[in-house]
Amino acid sequence: MAKAMKIAIVDDEQDMRQSISQWLALSGFDTETFPSAEDALKNLGPEYPGVVVSDIKMPGMDGMAFLKRLMGVDSALPVIMITGHGDVPMAVEAMRVGAFDFLEKPFNPDKMTELAKRATNARRLTLDNRALRRELSDGSGIMKKLVGASPVMERLREDILDLGQADGHVLIDGETGTGKTLVAHALHAVGAKTGKKFVLFSCAAHEEEALAARLFGPNDTDDRLPLLEEARGGTLVLEGIETLPEKLQARLLTWMNEQGTPAETRIVAISNLQEAGRTCEDALRPDLYYRLAAMKITLPPLRQRGEDILLLFQRFADQFADEYGCDAPEVSAQEAAQLLQAPWPGNIRQLLNIAERAVLQSRRGSGTIASLLMADSEDSDMNVTTEGKPLKEYVEAFERMLIDNTMRRHRGSIVNVMDELCLPRRTLNEKMAKYGLQRSDYL
Repeated sequence: MAKAMKIAIVDDEQDMRQSISQWLALSGFDTETFPSAEDALKNLGPEYPGVVVSDIKMPGMDGMAFLKRLMGVDSALPVIMITGHGDVPMAVEAMRVGAFDFLEKPFNPDKMTELAKRATNARRLTLDNRALRRELSDGSGIMKKLVGASPVMERLREDILDLGQADGHVLIDGETGTGKTLVAHALHAVGAKTGKKFVLFSCAAHEEEALAARLFGPNDTDDRLPLLEEARGGTLVLEGIETLPEKLQARLLTWMNEQGTPAETRIVAISNLQEAGRTCEDALRPDLYYRLAAMKITLPPLRQRGEDILLLFQRFADQFADEYGCDAPEVSAQEAAQLLQAPWPGNIRQLLNIAERAVLQSRRGSGTIASLLMADSEDSDMNVTTEGKPLKEYVEAFERMLIDNTMRRHRGSIVNVMDELCLPRRTLNEKMAKYGLQRSDYL
């Protein structure tokens, strides 16, 4: 059961404060009262877990001045203003300043309760969204796996948060190995259906008859529920949506239309189409495609993620080094440039394999990252090229990786890092701020 939201009641009249407090407490709210705006401001911050009910006419700081102060603290804090008879113009001005709503005395207690419910629901949504955005920036939970500080990854995380909170179906596309399934998990984890069923299914792994039975039923071969029924109320992820036969595309669209809005079960469709000159739009019925693509996420290829390549390589290398009981290989400036210049047709999956092989050959004391990249390029059938980058970008990417590695090796000891890199404290602090590195992450 969700914790009751607080309601701060601010009124200089004790009887009025107690009357409102008692009524709202009986309605299930957690109330606290303040005799003046000055007293209330000492207890109301930007993360206040509730809403404010305030009289307009008060001695000292009046309700309008109080409202303006609150909007400066948190413009999304719902404030319900109570006005006397004939103060409607003032109430309208309060709404313009940012008040959530107003009540005119004498007011109906039931109307107060209904207004408080709407205000607290709005506040809960605001605080939940802020918590999710902190999760994105802090890298906790499943979002931690979406590593990267490049602009395209920042936008991807924002898209996941925005679309995760929406009700509609989603289409995810992008090159192989970019992490489309991980993004589907993230959409479910940050959305309203988190904690409910998450069902993942590959359309490409079944013939049409078996696929129809598995999706829609009836299934005479086993006792399992059809997937659309199994995922009811949650998220159904359909990988390889472009392989779905046209007849089943029509049935899926009919089912989606019958659900109405908002959808009880969300469909997240993943397109793995890799044919040159052919897109998911070409493979799907137009009506199904546009229904899914109304909310679309296209994952960026690794070659467009800049210094994220070095960050990911180091993370993967450290993980494999722990697994194999050895040290992660040191990356030279030349090798860092080679990693940044590689076309990465296999994207993150390819980088993961390169990192593991680099750790294994380092443990044996032979081989180079360049030889691994060359072998991969010879084995690859994909003709992918990368655009050149300014020298400054290569230098900054290597510099960030070097500081990051040194900070981790010395567990956040600024003095040891300064000594090893021959940097004065001010310069090190400036570079860490520039690259978004925080000492607390290494302690």
